[in-house]
Amino acid sequence: MKKITRDEIARRIRYENPWWDEQRAIDGYFRKMVPRAYLDAFHKLVTQKDVNRAVVLMGPRRVGKTVLIHHFIQRLIDGGVDPRRICYVSIEAPVYTGCSLEEITGYYREIFSFDNLKDCYIFFDEIQYLKDWEKHLKRLVDDHRDATFVASGSAAAALKRKSMESGAGRFTDIYLPPLTFHEFIRLRGKETLMDLDGNKAKDLAGLNDEFINYINFGGYPEAIFSEAIQSDPGRYIRSDVIDKVLLRDLPSIYGIADIQELNKLFMTIAYNTGNEVSLDALSQSAGVAKNTIKKYLEYLEAAFLVKIIHRVDQSGKRFLKANFFKVYLTNPSIRCALFGPVSTDHEAMGNMVETAIVSQLFSFDNIYYARWKGGEVDVVFLKDSQVSSCHEIKWSNRFFDQPGELQNLIKFAKRHGLENTYATTIDKSGKRVVDNVFISFMPASIMSYRLSKAAAELHTMFDLKLHL
Repeated sequence: MKKITRDEIARRIRYENPWWDEQRAIDGYFRKMVPRAYLDAFHKLVTQKDVNRAVVLMGPRRVGKTVLIHHFIQRLIDGGVDPRRICYVSIEAPVYTGCSLEEITGYYREIFSFDNLKDCYIFFDEIQYLKDWEKHLKRLVDDHRDATFVASGSAAAALKRKSMESGAGRFTDIYLPPLTFHEFIRLRGKETLMDLDGNKAKDLAGLNDEFINYINFGGYPEAIFSEAIQSDPGRYIRSDVIDKVLLRDLPSIYGIADIQELNKLFMTIAYNTGNEVSLDALSQSAGVAKNTIKKYLEYLEAAFLVKIIHRVDQSGKRFLKANFFKVYLTNPSIRCALFGPVSTDHEAMGNMVETAIVSQLFSFDNIYYARWKGGEVDVVFLKDSQVSSCHEIKWSNRFFDQPGELQNLIKFAKRHGLENTYATTIDKSGKRVVDNVFISFMPASIMSYRLSKAAAELHTMFDLKLHL
């Protein structure tokens, strides 16, 4: 049997690094794309020199991780880094089958006859396709302290687990979410719908139209620029996102034999995104054993298809046993792809709006919902184990006109000494006072925009999650 030769591997590495030639630029395919809002955060994290760690970029399929890496590479070149000191390798290319990270790095060094990797930036894309990648990456970090290593991948279930288990003190994780509403508006060139501060809409009707578009197809950058994808987002999202995770990534990582069982559970969750569920209810609905349900939920959450939000009681305390919880899709367009688009009066619109707003906040770990006998609050934020704010997510103007009907929100706020609470509407804004509690009402589209803009800015400043 013929083996892949060293020359073939070297040719592939050269092909993947076009900035080594006279143009000193990434491929035009990437240059024409608008950078995601997380580029600054990624740049800040990777260029930190005071810690000796590799950066592991995680996120769902098709959200732009490879594009983000290439935009960052162009920024390095524009900033004066020698292009030869930047090496990008996509591990899923068949030519690298059987190669360790050390071997691939060695081929790169041979191309330029480098004695060492001082000041080099080395990127390993789709690293989960390499067996025991975490051990090899840790060794590279330890052996080449003057180099910077970045790994990325979509099979985040494996990435996240192995990063935490084997990369303690050597890896820094950063999460790239599906497209946020703020990014969606920016990439669509619709910033003029909002004022300069991004707090108020200059054209609320236009913003609401874009909010519906975002819910239907806005989670993935490619869909924004392709009329063909927008005309049939279901086909694109199913084939390029969902099927590859459910049919390939998760079964290969965890040895799942009954793919239909996993698929049935996911369809049940997708249809009920934003609803409170239990292991018992999911088991009965999907026809899957509870222990299996629990494992599948862990897999789906680690693969960034779903996000589990846990429950607190009226006192803001978490339950010892998480018998009930909410499961959200990481982007509402996934449900629309599976079950059809929604319009403003669709019966699922309430859940879609709640999913859209909550999905802007998945970079943070302090989100809960409150539920007790006879009451519920949609979104609760905890700070130092204390309730800091609470929100009701509605797709209705009714409560703006009749704020006294939000008794659960009002009682919860009073119990925790919150003078300000929040509720969403379709197109009404303003403050109402009920029983000495101020309720700030704003359209759901504006809240989604503001939360996603704030999340990106906060991510840039603070969200550097180190495994210490």
